[in-house]
Amino acid sequence: MDTEAQHEERDRSSEPHENTSQGEEDRSRFSLLSGVADWLPGGRITLTLLLCLACLLAFSVFVMQPFQIPSGSMESTLRVGDRVLVNKLAYRFGAEPTRGDVVVFDGSGYFGDGDYIKRVVGTGGDRVVCCDSKGRIEVNGKSVDERSVLHAADAPSEVPFDIVVPEDTLFLLGDHRSDSRDSRDYLGAPGGGFVPVDQVIGKAKWIAWPTGHWHSLSRADVYARVPAPGGAHG
Repeated sequence: MDTEAQHEERDRSSEPHENTSQGEEDRSRFSLLSGVADWLPGGRITLTLLLCLACLLAFSVFVMQPFQIPSGSMESTLRVGDRVLVNKLAYRFGAEPTRGDVVVFDGSGYFGDGDYIKRVVGTGGDRVVCCDSKGRIEVNGKSVDERSVLHAADAPSEVPFDIVVPEDTLFLLGDHRSDSRDSRDYLGAPGGGFVPVDQVIGKAKWIAWPTGHWHSLSRADVYARVPAPGGAHG
């Protein structure tokens, strides 16, 4: 009985020591931040602003990045000067671009230096043909009515083509087909106008500016009935 009581007392006596160690660590971190704040012009206000900027930078680099639309190649979906927020995690952890997605990608060596924004029309294994008897693009034998995404009065393409998209690449077109340099323009070039999936920076999710044009960019469902490569024609 006495032994148990003594053991309990020793356990209790160790608690203040543990709490003291934790408290010393907290005070050490606080002292470090206070020291940095004292060193900076503006003190704690400047330190707080710098920490906020660091968090915003990390968010932009790893999670969500803004891009400004420089041309009319995606009108009327995206207009010149629009600022879109691009989800850089959309295609991580096993997910891949899907037909209808609007994506930002690094076009270096494929479209030219710089970042581009286009719509995914074909993914690995898809056969994309232009055009059927009604002037529509076919994907895997299924005609696609793109009128809801195309710029008014634009045809799906004035350039005929019949291609099969290599695995792990994308066939990308602008919504303003008559004013877009896209996969069609590089069909005869090295790479065939196909962009590797690993060149995709992220998925355009929202138009953030101007505020009057703010809305989310949902995936176009006009490609929803397209069968898988090699599937039955609809």
